[in-house]
Amino acid sequence: MRLLLAILLGSTFLGAFARAADPAATQPEAPVWQARLSGFDEAAYQQMVEKMIAEFERSTGKRLIPGGKRRVGLKIYADSGPGMATPVPLVKAVINALTRRGFSNQGIFLVGLNALRLRMTGYLPSLVSGETPFAGNPVYVLESGRYYDPIWFYDSPLPQRFDPIFAEQQTKGVSNTSTKDEDRKSFLATPLFLDADFWINLPVYTDHPTLGINGALVNATLWNASNTARFFRSPGNAPAAVAEMSAIPELRQTWMFTLASLQHYQFIGGPFFNSLYSASEPVMWLSTDPVMMDSLARDRINKHRRLGGFEPVDEEIRTLEFAETLGVGSTRTKNVKMIEVP
Repeated sequence: MRLLLAILLGSTFLGAFARAADPAATQPEAPVWQARLSGFDEAAYQQMVEKMIAEFERSTGKRLIPGGKRRVGLKIYADSGPGMATPVPLVKAVINALTRRGFSNQGIFLVGLNALRLRMTGYLPSLVSGETPFAGNPVYVLESGRYYDPIWFYDSPLPQRFDPIFAEQQTKGVSNTSTKDEDRKSFLATPLFLDADFWINLPVYTDHPTLGINGALVNATLWNASNTARFFRSPGNAPAAVAEMSAIPELRQTWMFTLASLQHYQFIGGPFFNSLYSASEPVMWLSTDPVMMDSLARDRINKHRRLGGFEPVDEEIRTLEFAETLGVGSTRTKNVKMIEVP
């Protein structure tokens, strides 16, 4: 039965901090599987993605096979535009690994936020040629408004405060009849946790002036909900919103793991793509702990920032620490259990 999600910022965190003080509440830390790519072409991704998924299945006992719904979702990231989107060869490799395990192409759907950026990064058909690498896979565009359910929402006391241009784009053709109560709700995209047996998070890493790290947690939460621009005008509350949304049980129950490639990531100026401040490593990570993955990425981003003469990511931005407090994962990168996939 669907439940009404109304998570209030203050009361949730008071309870969470109380639980964090209890040693019995400590969860064992999940490992991070790491693999090195021989290149960034499709063949290299196909080989290593299959190996990583097979190792995950062997180690955890979880199999990525069809269940009752016979559908699986892939949460991709394209919102920084060309140059800083989930690599297409990575997504194709994940799709091929899933079809080998019994899913049909039609049963593997992609979820993204903005139609223009999805088209610019190759996930929607080109307006010139009409071609796409994902002809057999449905692509759900969240900004179309078709994939939100009024029963499922994140509620907070923050008022809606859009940038004027963003607000105008969002409200074109829509009657301005929303109430103040509706304005403070962020509706969750339900395909990932209602329409699929499970889903896989495929983020890209950049820095972010309000959230600190734009990666696994943000791709699964703010970039998977409506009416979230209000958080970016309230820096003190945006990290709490990400943490609380990532702790929603229904979202976590179907979240199989996060798989990220470091083919490209950005250490300053994000989330807008700037090639001058981007880095590349032939490395992939897979884990059920998005907080650890984001923390590992933060360490790398800070290293590049220091080398470039920039200050590290603002320590006052506590997105990852809040998520750790709510039991979503661990920030203790010195204790990470890194498993090398040969």
